[in-house]
Amino acid sequence: MAVPKVLLYYAFAPVADPEAVRLWQRDLCEGLNLRGRILISKHGINGTVGGDIDNVKMYLRKTKEYPGFKKMDAKWSDGTGLDENGQSLDFPRLSVKARSEIVAFGVPDEIEVNNKGIVGGGTKLKPHELDALVEERGDEVVFFDGRNAWEAEIGRFKNAIIPDVKTTHDFVRELESGKYDHIKDKPIVTYCTGGIRCEILTPIMKARGFKEIYQIDGGIVRYGEARGNQGLWEGSLYVFDKRISMDFAPDVALIGTCVCCGTKSNHMINCADKMCREQMVVCEECAAVDVFCEEHAKVTA
Repeated sequence: MAVPKVLLYYAFAPVADPEAVRLWQRDLCEGLNLRGRILISKHGINGTVGGDIDNVKMYLRKTKEYPGFKKMDAKWSDGTGLDENGQSLDFPRLSVKARSEIVAFGVPDEIEVNNKGIVGGGTKLKPHELDALVEERGDEVVFFDGRNAWEAEIGRFKNAIIPDVKTTHDFVRELESGKYDHIKDKPIVTYCTGGIRCEILTPIMKARGFKEIYQIDGGIVRYGEARGNQGLWEGSLYVFDKRISMDFAPDVALIGTCVCCGTKSNHMINCADKMCREQMVVCEECAAVDVFCEEHAKVTA
């Protein structure tokens, strides 16, 4: 029986010819009937793919054969299903691209990678190490969200700082604004979905004077898998596929607020304007009709 799975992964390693790796990855995924999104740059690879579990396992095995990708950080989750062709329902298509960065912070020349990964990143903490740090140093510890601000609407670490960013390109501007100078000497724990954004965010922060920087090894996914609803994480995790969100245990706390009716929800949708990429918390009942973001609601009024 076919079992749908989604694989989230990345590896930082020098890639001499990103275009050649792109062609190989595209052919590999097409041969295994996989859909998803993959980015390759001179710094490594970043992707999410879905399909039948046996095909996804074969994909991971083959990708790890590439020099530098052997120790790839890979995380598994359940897919919602497969279509009549055996392809993932969680992704509309397969997209494999070569870019200057595998996460678009806009500073490709700042990032240094060797055969051990990112150079100069934050100290990685496993779930129990993070809990121990908070237990030992209490309110001194600052959680710093490394995602787009709207992702935090449905889930975040308790008392975290949520930077005012809509895309990763906004982070450098935000860090250089002076807003966070008061925490430069504090222990800062950065976090993001699977850990990759923090791999780049942490050296960027250190280069701008933040002294004691940590990152969660494996990101929110690894922490949630270990702690469920019992740890420092609150709410649901936003994911970039048709599932929209995922929970780590039943009966998760709903911390998002529907922009239409004010009820608690972890359901998110795009603005109904086709040219807008704004994401909003909208409960499933209110989502039955078109909902526009604040900017485009004024236009349609």
